[in-house]
Amino acid sequence: MPGYKIGVDGGGSKTECILIDAAGNIRARHLAPGCNPNVVGPEQARHIIADALASLLQIAFGDDRETITATHLYMAGNRTFWRDSSLQLAGFGQVITADDSLPVLELATNGQPGLVLHAGTGSFVAARAPDGSVHYAGGVGWRFGDPGSGYDLGRRAIGRALLELQGWAHPSRLGSTVRDHTQLGDTADSGAVTRHFYQHPEANRHIAALAPALLQLAQEGDPSARELVSESTGELLAFATRVATTLFPETPLNTLPAGLSGPILTHRVVMEALRSGSSLSLQPVQGTPIEGVRRLLLRA
Repeated sequence: MPGYKIGVDGGGSKTECILIDAAGNIRARHLAPGCNPNVVGPEQARHIIADALASLLQIAFGDDRETITATHLYMAGNRTFWRDSSLQLAGFGQVITADDSLPVLELATNGQPGLVLHAGTGSFVAARAPDGSVHYAGGVGWRFGDPGSGYDLGRRAIGRALLELQGWAHPSRLGSTVRDHTQLGDTADSGAVTRHFYQHPEANRHIAALAPALLQLAQEGDPSARELVSESTGELLAFATRVATTLFPETPLNTLPAGLSGPILTHRVVMEALRSGSSLSLQPVQGTPIEGVRRLLLRA
């Protein structure tokens, strides 16, 4: 009887699961809500992953049950939480937990030394050192930083727009863009906009959802938008450079594999800005994180 493997990419926005056969072919997929315990709470996180795994097996085998030899959980949030939670999974073979940064690092470096910069709702830098050890840097969460992330871009856009609405910053298209995002109307003042974001039940995601509009303004040449995008993503690049020089002190940075992952960092305007100000050889990561999960399952 052939054995199957399960891989999970669990983030704050979504939980993606795959089941592969011995040849690495994907036999089933399932998409579930985000399961980061820091966002949804520990009990809800456990419920989401248990339900997602059950749904994946139902899609793959119906009411039958095949042998699962290994399950890899690449998860956002507290490492100890996921390690302890994995002990409750019975019938899933050898269960391994690791950070959700590992799949994109795999895509960026093909298992070799190097690093990756990733930005989605949050951001992080992941690296594999010359000795093979894997390092996670940043990713401290939307409340505490994550430069270059969707949340940070949205936060900066709102801050600038509020000053424009107050009359203390030169008017730009940011004011109307932020107003449109709130759906409060063209006459909403800074106080109404502020209350809207403070009182929103999912403020972090709502703020992060402004990032595509900000990137579009930057692409169209809006100077305020370009400045904000450059400042935010530039901070992430500076941090990644510090990580690279620490882990690879003997390696010329322009020879080090360095990937850019996620729709923000692979946006044309952002890539041009980052490449012009970096000694790293920055290349867009090809493939989605779940493809990185598949490769890790095959390499295990």
